[in-house]
Amino acid sequence: MSAPSRLGRYPVRRRIGSGAFATVWLAYDEHLDSAVAIKVLADNWTTDLHIRQRFLEEGRFLRKVESPHVVTVYDAGELADDRPYLVMAYADQGTLADRLELSPLEPSQALTVLSQVGKGLSALHDRGVLHRDVKPANVLFRTVETSRGAQVIAMLGDLGLGKAMDMSSRLTMVGGTPTYVAPEQALGEGLDARADQYSLAALTYYLLAGRQAYDHASLSAAANPSPPPPMGIDNPEAEEVVRRGLAKDREDRFPDVESFVTALVEAMGGQADDAPQAWIPADPDLTQAAARPELTGLASDLPATTTPDRRRRRWPWIAAAVLALAAGTGAGWAAERASTSERTIEDDLGFLMVTVPKDWTAQVDPEPWTPVEGQREQPGIAAGSAPGWNTAASPAPGVFLGLLRGDKLPTRVPQHPECEGNRDPVLDEDDGDRSMTVQFFGCPGADYVFERVVQVNQSQLLWIQIRSDSTGTANRVLDSVEAFGV
Repeated sequence: MSAPSRLGRYPVRRRIGSGAFATVWLAYDEHLDSAVAIKVLADNWTTDLHIRQRFLEEGRFLRKVESPHVVTVYDAGELADDRPYLVMAYADQGTLADRLELSPLEPSQALTVLSQVGKGLSALHDRGVLHRDVKPANVLFRTVETSRGAQVIAMLGDLGLGKAMDMSSRLTMVGGTPTYVAPEQALGEGLDARADQYSLAALTYYLLAGRQAYDHASLSAAANPSPPPPMGIDNPEAEEVVRRGLAKDREDRFPDVESFVTALVEAMGGQADDAPQAWIPADPDLTQAAARPELTGLASDLPATTTPDRRRRRWPWIAAAVLALAAGTGAGWAAERASTSERTIEDDLGFLMVTVPKDWTAQVDPEPWTPVEGQREQPGIAAGSAPGWNTAASPAPGVFLGLLRGDKLPTRVPQHPECEGNRDPVLDEDDGDRSMTVQFFGCPGADYVFERVVQVNQSQLLWIQIRSDSTGTANRVLDSVEAFGV
């Protein structure tokens, strides 16, 4: 979807993410001079009163709690199309799941994060609210300025499954993540705060042992767990605390989350340390999306955008064609591929998909693009390792994909005079899809730039631009490109 210019009184910068029920946008509070996250109910659920009520309840639950370790709701409202929205604190350092992809936490850091999550849960419980979905993706990090400088704190978010305790004391909707859910919750029984304690203990096991206590594939498996395997840590006291928190019978657990955290801190000798350091650099422009690459004589008129089906088009021969441009990468590419963590991203309209190195997702822009000013938008997606990755001012590794109108391949691709040189164009054809690829080398910010145009059907072209420090990475990204409904 295209980014709205404003949501209520808040100007929008970019989309942060989306799920089955809502989309979250990064916006700016002009009155208070700060970034905010705005969660908007998806338009296809506007008339579903049950989903709408759950959405509004999340805001009410969060608003009840005043804790630095629970995401704060600042405001709420309704759009002109009757969709409700919540204005919340912006987690500028992402989630615990994001952080763990970089490296494991040190035990002292893990203890600090767990203590802060425990404080957030206790604050919820004191207000009579259960979270019911504690997991790495729902632990958010935010930078806070203090007298000692910038610090990163952990806070709980996403109370989409949250319930008031008096409601959860009766049979309620079964939900939660199987790996972290308490057995009584998986069974649909009445719940109390010890269900959240179980989930926190499962998270503790993961952070300290470096692996999950369980790998349940379903809630039915989580309903009858075996005792967790040994953690393999050199601290039997801490392991006993975790095992008690993971007791199948809630009566065998600690009486509350605070007791669990206190016992864990004591068992670990009070080794609390500062939370993980900020790993996402501060963005003075509130991480506003980078500009699209400039179009250079690729197309004119644009076709009407049609609803995509899920027929998939892949070009596995792309990598072979590009390999011909630069020999000698084979062994290095294989080794690099084995050791590089990757992420798959998709454009907002569901037409395009590509897999990139995770450090290329520092800035993702999945919104449509306009190939020619004043013409209709087309599906597109951009991802880069830094803001402005595809600008002349601060080039860096990244990728751009965009559909545009065209009934034949262009005679030339966009040029890069800032690079030392380029190789001759490579023309190829596979199953009726013709393509032209040009590799530029000796480029600033990223050693190589690949420009590729593919004739995907009789009236559409796919433009691919890649900036990369290695041809191996470029080959892998090119090989992953998929298009749907074209």
